[in-house]
Amino acid sequence: MPQPIMELFPTSLRLVLERMPAFARESLEEIRLRENRPLEISYGSRYAFVREDGTLTEQHKEAFVPGRELSRAMLERVTNHSIYAAEEELRRGYITVSGGHRIGLAGRTVLDKGLVSHLRDIAGFNVRIARARIGFGAQVLPGLLDFKARTIRHTLIVSPPQQGKTTLIRDLARCLSSGEWNHPAAQDWDSRKVGVVDERSEIAASERGVPTFDLGPRCDVLDACPKAEGITMMLRSLSPEIIVVDEIGRPEDADAINEAIHAGVRVLATAHAKDIADVFSRPVLAKLAADGVFGAYVFLSRSGKKVEHRIVTAEEAMQESSRRYSRTIGATPRDAPWESNYANVKSPSSSSVEVTVKSRPMPVIRSPDARGASGDDDA
Repeated sequence: MPQPIMELFPTSLRLVLERMPAFARESLEEIRLRENRPLEISYGSRYAFVREDGTLTEQHKEAFVPGRELSRAMLERVTNHSIYAAEEELRRGYITVSGGHRIGLAGRTVLDKGLVSHLRDIAGFNVRIARARIGFGAQVLPGLLDFKARTIRHTLIVSPPQQGKTTLIRDLARCLSSGEWNHPAAQDWDSRKVGVVDERSEIAASERGVPTFDLGPRCDVLDACPKAEGITMMLRSLSPEIIVVDEIGRPEDADAINEAIHAGVRVLATAHAKDIADVFSRPVLAKLAADGVFGAYVFLSRSGKKVEHRIVTAEEAMQESSRRYSRTIGATPRDAPWESNYANVKSPSSSSVEVTVKSRPMPVIRSPDARGASGDDDA
């Protein structure tokens, strides 16, 4: 577990966590602190409760139970002793701290005209550990290349939560900014100017505007900026060649993405979904997909520490979305057996989703090294 994150916890809780076995600390992903309820962690694809001596157990009645004072001390620390200053983050239900670690919050919501104004009586914390995985992007990037334009295709990375989307998009940004294309036909390609709109401060983990994660030498970051507004700001003032955004899904996100691609800028984004059927079941994503915005989709699945990826073209996505198969509504738990042939299983009760994907020409990228425009040398 990264040492700076340990300083976030009150002393009594930190002592418990520091006593955990090394294998759990090294692969730790989440720490769940719930007032008057057992302390829980997740690591790999497993979860466990933590006893006061740091040992792990599956029996929740044996676990360390944080009380109200510890919960209050935790809130003071994550808000840097100023709940008022963190009011906007409290409204969104999470706080991002140094290192890009996101802390989800649970408590009582306060409404204003039917909308969430802020949270009060906070009694639950989910600390998600952020880590960089250098080299993760190199495994995926070769399948995303547009050889004619010497850049990437518009790409959407898709998976349920906690499968590695942000980790992947972070390393892809580093590869693109550094010119690490990892393909023999792209050895003489230049790196690209990358713009990261980091609404949740997780991709770059910036401190005072400076990324603490390595995003390469040609990357600019708009930290804590709403995605749609950030994309527009990038286009107006930072002249990116590739824009990177995390967790799209709102109508304003789609409008901004369309604005970017019409400006000749490539888009690399992530979204929550299990498969292509889930993508087409979400109205905003379905509209982008049906309009042919994305040239490639990356689907992530995870088992323990291993993350596998599958790249699907827009044409293949259309075919998959129209295929009849039996599927469970909603995401599959990470510890459930993965069935690679699920798409071939038919059910009398399953329904067919008919989708038409429009053919859309790629805008010409604004780049000084767009030599060999025919792409024959690179294909």
